[in-house]
Amino acid sequence: MTSEGVETIEIAVPGLAGEAEIRVDRWGVPHIRAGSRRDLFFVQGFNAARDRLWQLDIWRKRGLGLLAEDFGPGYLEQDRAARLFLYRGEMAAEWAAYGVEGLEEIVTAFVGGLNAHIDLALRDPEALPPEFAATGTRPARWAPEDVLRIRSHALVHNVLSEGLRAQVLAKAGPDTDLVRRSIDPPHELQVPEGFDPADLPAGTLDLLQLATAPVDFPPERLAATLAEAGNWRRVNALGEVYEARITDGSNNWAVAPARTATGRALLASDPHRAYAMPSLRYVVHLSCPGLDVVGTGEPALPGISFGHNGHAAFAMTIFPADQEDLYVYETDPADPMRYRYSEGWEAMRIVTETIRVKGAPDQQVALAFTRHGPVIARDAARRRAVAVRTVWLEPGTAAYLASLAAMEARTPEAYGEALRGWGAPGANHVYADAAGRIAWFVAAKVPRRGSWDGLLPVPGDGRHEWDGFFGPGELPRSLDPARGWVATSNQNNIPAGYPYEERRLGFEFLEPSRADRIAEVLGADAAHSVEAATALQTDALSLPARRIVALLKEDGGRASALLQNWDFRLLEDSAAAALFEVWWTHHLKPALLMKAAGGDAALAALLAPGDHETLIGALEKPGSAPWLATERARDACLAETLAAAFAHCGALLGEDPASWRWGRLHHGYFEHPLNRAFPKAGLRDVGPLPKGGSVSTVMMSRYRPDDYRAITGASFRTVIDVGNWDASRFINAPGQSGDPRSPHYDDLAAIWSKGGYHPLVYSRAAVEDATVRRMVLKPA
Repeated sequence: MTSEGVETIEIAVPGLAGEAEIRVDRWGVPHIRAGSRRDLFFVQGFNAARDRLWQLDIWRKRGLGLLAEDFGPGYLEQDRAARLFLYRGEMAAEWAAYGVEGLEEIVTAFVGGLNAHIDLALRDPEALPPEFAATGTRPARWAPEDVLRIRSHALVHNVLSEGLRAQVLAKAGPDTDLVRRSIDPPHELQVPEGFDPADLPAGTLDLLQLATAPVDFPPERLAATLAEAGNWRRVNALGEVYEARITDGSNNWAVAPARTATGRALLASDPHRAYAMPSLRYVVHLSCPGLDVVGTGEPALPGISFGHNGHAAFAMTIFPADQEDLYVYETDPADPMRYRYSEGWEAMRIVTETIRVKGAPDQQVALAFTRHGPVIARDAARRRAVAVRTVWLEPGTAAYLASLAAMEARTPEAYGEALRGWGAPGANHVYADAAGRIAWFVAAKVPRRGSWDGLLPVPGDGRHEWDGFFGPGELPRSLDPARGWVATSNQNNIPAGYPYEERRLGFEFLEPSRADRIAEVLGADAAHSVEAATALQTDALSLPARRIVALLKEDGGRASALLQNWDFRLLEDSAAAALFEVWWTHHLKPALLMKAAGGDAALAALLAPGDHETLIGALEKPGSAPWLATERARDACLAETLAAAFAHCGALLGEDPASWRWGRLHHGYFEHPLNRAFPKAGLRDVGPLPKGGSVSTVMMSRYRPDDYRAITGASFRTVIDVGNWDASRFINAPGQSGDPRSPHYDDLAAIWSKGGYHPLVYSRAAVEDATVRRMVLKPA
């Protein structure tokens, strides 16, 4: 039935205690109201399954290692890898570790609602998203423990970098590795006693990358036989499984009332992850007596992680704390399943599990663990094994779950107290409230390492053990800073004077370009506003471009003139932006990497894509790096590579530079993961969408070098006007729903690509005014 243009339906839901409602606004955001907290989280789970059931089902099966049962032998190796990184500790300790009152009851209610929708959908196959029919699969029910045991969806650091650094050091010195990844804060790399960089077996990182890779569905993988299962255990640089984890950052800032146009605090947030269909984030409004929060989280989790509660706003970016280590073992010549520890040999723990495989017999897999963690590589000839120690295996590190406590805080002190149970990922939390207070907190479970810095693998013989974790009071924070704002972009933001050599939180932050640009703008803006914040979130000015172009000679010809008369903004309609990015990505940066590698192509590949600060620093100060010793050599490299890039642009975009456009190359594209295998199933892709920006702009957009498709960035953005909540803004591309049949599947994509926003309504009146569909849920 309809009422005043609002479609209203009633649904009888088993397991619901009292009546509840879901109002869907014109932008696809569900506003959920229930009579109790238990029912509120139950309906949140029910609604998440209503909009994102295929995504949630794949999330669970990938995380628990259950893909092969549905999709065949091509997924057997990924299942085995995922099972290595499940939480296998005591569940009582796990439930208690987050410091969230009633956590088990909340998660049980959420999963109960999710399962209630699954049960209803299974009774009516037409209600299932079309992906299930295309693949011949069915959604599986969840257990509450599934939400906590799955760890490998989260971002933690820095095992992959440890492994790559060891590979570089096996070929070159520490200075060469800085071209791959700079060390910040300044620190002299320490090679652990007893570790030889050549000790890492070939393919050491394959299983870890496979365990954390998203699920893809190329036809040849779906058709793989059991004999071919082992072919599907490698991951390419884009995170695709084929016959690396890519982590990018985020931005957030909070501004105190004294520096805003309204005299109210303001908070902005745009977390960056892989662009996906559907989006990783899901916006939801949750209301019941005593709780009224709106914002976003991940659809497989109860609560929200970014948003506000009607008094305080909150958000986070990744703080790349070092939360994991590679351990290398000498194995017993008489028994390769034993490894040297202290004065003797210690047996690996073997866990045997059964993996069901579509179209093949069940497979028994043996998972090996040392005292430190799962074994991910072995070299029988050299008698070596490698395991990972990670905070994932500790209680309290299911990603974002501690947000359930933080989302209710109403003072900075209470927010900081709620973060005591935060384990992973390492995060920069920012906070702003209606009382005008702002704050920044680092929250993470970071191990104490006594004798080493965590930048390289270590021998697993007992000389390098974690000694507990740093307490929340030992991590950086700032409450109500005098400058009137806080901002983070995954840069090194460890405060001056912090004892970082005593508390080694990590040395691998992201390049500071985005953070420097945000500081440049906020420092000059004494009247920040919602409009100014949205403009800054979509700012495409490239500081690397500004620094590099400043080095060009005045008489460098047409290519130099095009760049020198440019404002350094990587706008989609800019010719200079196209030239600069083609130059930097395909010509200048590769030339610098080859020089740093001494002409060794294999070493240059290890250094790619390269550390921007190290490379630009070498250009700005010839002689600071031995591989670019003079200004003359620098100028020749710039001129030669720019000329090649100018010709390259001509081949890509036409001979007339006036017709070049960055957006003709750089584009957003949301590809349905099943479309290649099931092209007739009606599973629509969204795009291409012309797009500005790059990995170094505030509007971050990392792209594939081969076709310039944007692969990571901010699909979700929000700006919160603290106190005037209905004036807040958001966008979540390509749309809120994961169901191709929904009008909210792709309705936000076009405005997202243009840097636009929609209202994030909150008050009862604004929600009712924006409602286009109302679902009344009643106990069955």
